[in-house]
Amino acid sequence: MTTIATCSFRLISTSKQSRNNGASMHQYNGLRAIETAFYPSGSISTSASKCRAIKAISAPKRETDPKKRVVITGMGVVSVFGNDVDTFYDKLLEGQSGITLIDKFDASTFTVRFAGQIHNFSSDGYIDRKTDRRLDDCWRFCLVAGKKALLHANLGQEILETMDRTRIGVLVGSGIGGMTTFSNGVEALIQKGFKKITPFFIPYSITNMGSALLAIDTGLMGPNYSISTACATANYCFYAAANHIRRGEADIMVVGGTEAAVNPTGVGGFIACRALSQRNDEPHKASRPWDQDRDGFVIGEGAGVLIMESLDHASKRGANIIAEYLGGAITCDAHHMTDPRKDGLGVSSCIAKCLEDAGVSPEEVNYVNCHATSTLAGDLAELNAIKKIFKNTSEMKMNGTKSMIGHGLGAAGGLEAIACIKAITTGWLHPTINQDNLEPQVDIDTVPNVKKQHEVNVAISNSFGFGGHNSVVAFTPFNP
Repeated sequence: MTTIATCSFRLISTSKQSRNNGASMHQYNGLRAIETAFYPSGSISTSASKCRAIKAISAPKRETDPKKRVVITGMGVVSVFGNDVDTFYDKLLEGQSGITLIDKFDASTFTVRFAGQIHNFSSDGYIDRKTDRRLDDCWRFCLVAGKKALLHANLGQEILETMDRTRIGVLVGSGIGGMTTFSNGVEALIQKGFKKITPFFIPYSITNMGSALLAIDTGLMGPNYSISTACATANYCFYAAANHIRRGEADIMVVGGTEAAVNPTGVGGFIACRALSQRNDEPHKASRPWDQDRDGFVIGEGAGVLIMESLDHASKRGANIIAEYLGGAITCDAHHMTDPRKDGLGVSSCIAKCLEDAGVSPEEVNYVNCHATSTLAGDLAELNAIKKIFKNTSEMKMNGTKSMIGHGLGAAGGLEAIACIKAITTGWLHPTINQDNLEPQVDIDTVPNVKKQHEVNVAISNSFGFGGHNSVVAFTPFNP
């Protein structure tokens, strides 16, 4: 235990420079504010005219209990580069853009006519044909990615049937859910009346159905629900799933995010928000995080699913352990529906809380997979938050997966977690493409345009969503 001082002062300027490698933030209390500096040791320092002594617990050390250590034993993906994890990452390492003109629907009258659209998707071998014809793409992506992750973890159906499936849960979230199903249902209602609405309208629209269908198909009876926090969804799911394992409520969690919003309603809705790039003549150059010529994000789709498992359970069944999940955190900006805080406060506090939960110091982190959507405000707000926490970034690298695959919304964190873990296991970081004219304040290595070899010590993955939802998770190489 350490004794610290806490005090109050009137907020009249931006945060003071933190000391001793600390991360500074304002904590609001009514109309007053407390300026707080978080130090690697876990102590807190504040400055004001009136102070009182309180006791604080030092930051926890890294988890050592094998029943509470959470490891990654499988990964599954559906992406613009196909449904194979290795191919997905190889394409990222090549710096290939998956952004193309939309052909799912006639977008010729839209002011944005391109996306990170998945072409030639096939669910053969994973979903029976009758069900497949009825399903919204959101759930098709979820089922394929989820089942591929289970197979990758050596948890095929025959093996699952020998296990206690009440101890295996599913938590795959979506920011929007079955948007095509919902849009078609509303169209049927307006044009033909309520009797023409499909009976699958409600079940295939609601956001929990990905987790539900995956459990129904595999017989998994553990914790099962979905989380929907816009583009922060998948990381929220990882954080919640890990806590189920740490509390002893599950041995294994099938967890991630899925989204399929490349349709007229999704694209039109984001155009109305004025959030999308309009670089129709050069779609492959449209997503350009931190570049001065960026003009918005590119909508994408897909699914990314991990198998999270207690180390104790994974060891007993002889699972191949790919990496370790160290911890995570979730916060809210409490600021604006769509715009981030310019000072990055909600994000910096989320990173600080993630490091505390993971039991690591800022100095141990040497790779950040950034949210980096390619929006004017968001990219710099995230950069500011990273700089608040990490005072020495000379050895750090950060990159933006969305520069190549677009913004998968609720699936983004799942896809990027897989990119993080592949960086850990391969020792190679994929580039951030379209880095032609970086913002002058970007002084951290963004791995511009060409992949780089990098031994990852601790990686964090950031995801933020409309509503001010922030989520950060941390991964590391597995060491017994």
